[in-house]
Amino acid sequence: MTDQDMSKQKLLRALPSVDALLRTGGARALLESIGSQRLTEMARAVTDEMRTKLLAESSREEETNGDYSREALLAEAERKLEEASAREKATGLRRVINASGVILHTNLGRAPLAEAARRAISEEAAGYCTLEYDTRTGSRGRRGSHVEAMLAELAGAEDALVVNNCAAASLLVLTVLAQGGETIISRGELVEIGGDFRVPDVMEQSGTRLVEVGTTNRTKLADYERAVTDGTRLLMRVHPSNYRIVGFTASPALAELAALAHNAKLLLYEDAGSGALIDLAPHGLDGEPVIRESINDGADVVTFSGDKLLGAAQAGLIVGRRAVVERLRRHPLYRALRADKLALAALEATLAIYRRGSAVEEIPTLRMIALKKKEIETRTRSFLKSLRKKLNSTAFEFEIAEGVSAIGGGSAPTTHPRTSLLALTHAKLSADEIEQRLRASTPPVIARIADNRVLLDMRTVAEEEERELLEALLALPE
Repeated sequence: MTDQDMSKQKLLRALPSVDALLRTGGARALLESIGSQRLTEMARAVTDEMRTKLLAESSREEETNGDYSREALLAEAERKLEEASAREKATGLRRVINASGVILHTNLGRAPLAEAARRAISEEAAGYCTLEYDTRTGSRGRRGSHVEAMLAELAGAEDALVVNNCAAASLLVLTVLAQGGETIISRGELVEIGGDFRVPDVMEQSGTRLVEVGTTNRTKLADYERAVTDGTRLLMRVHPSNYRIVGFTASPALAELAALAHNAKLLLYEDAGSGALIDLAPHGLDGEPVIRESINDGADVVTFSGDKLLGAAQAGLIVGRRAVVERLRRHPLYRALRADKLALAALEATLAIYRRGSAVEEIPTLRMIALKKKEIETRTRSFLKSLRKKLNSTAFEFEIAEGVSAIGGGSAPTTHPRTSLLALTHAKLSADEIEQRLRASTPPVIARIADNRVLLDMRTVAEEEERELLEALLALPE
């Protein structure tokens, strides 16, 4: 046996066993939260990784600074196990502080729920609940019946239906109402939204044949009229939630499309995208369809999201004529797409807020949209005063900067509410390093970077989160 082989054998004998690693204090501390089986798997992966590195000549000096004693390798294995656990935990679902200024941040779960909706999930729906049970009769009830009645009332529609997301709502409508036939749509509305969701792809999956009319920027009523054939089942209008065509444009009003559809004994379907149950123009958000107006203008069925401008949990909301909605409800596909009890609980509580007329005050999404720049500036200055009072480091520089927030979530792409930002730089840390450290805090803080500065927008930071944000910033200095 060569000297090199003997050296490798010595290293392998010093490498801790899985059992020895599991008996360390670090491993025992992880046992309750991870469980025995997963902890053993992680310990085996750690020892396997160390064995590979120890046997690789190029990486020997990287392990424990060249100390290959049994004790040093065991300590190294314990550290690696704790790091592996922390990495795995970080990939799970965690609460974050959104200081990015993007109100409906798709990657961060879009709309934060109102306090009433949070209570409804934890107190009413988390355990056994009346999901499909009528306590008055003791018999089976219809899932979501109360939510659907409230939704129909608020939308001014005859009936409503709830499925698990807006793509599912579109798929259900097109499958039930237009499968095997033609659906006419303007070329300017063949949109793609987040997550590779493309309207033409959904139409193809539903079994309807897409008939494009008009051009990207101009579609006239006569274009639809000429495209109607014996095979036409639907006229469809899609709200371009995440983009706008401006300049030389034209499109028929929804009421005109409704008249054309009904004269031809066809149905009119509007995919309203983000949707809104109330007019948000007084709060600076123009161009988003108000669902009640779509119904009043003659749409037979309208779909929109529950977790965007409405401000509830993820859901696909369908409102329209009773006969049309009932066809959707009775189709076998509906069972595969229906919403669960947690989404229905959040939606019911959120709709109750609209009913009592306090949506802008109680629903976080609408409250953030309605915030004025002066209000945000006052909060930001107060927060900065508290930060400076507690900060011992002189390495940081802070200033209040002018900026804009974003609606996000594929909503109102041309609307950028004015805001005041807390901009920070550090004598030693780059903006990227500061941003990374904020992401690594508990809870993670999500900021944005511009002009080599980290920017924090208090518009999307709840008042009760300010203390945690302050602690995260105080932990930054070296």
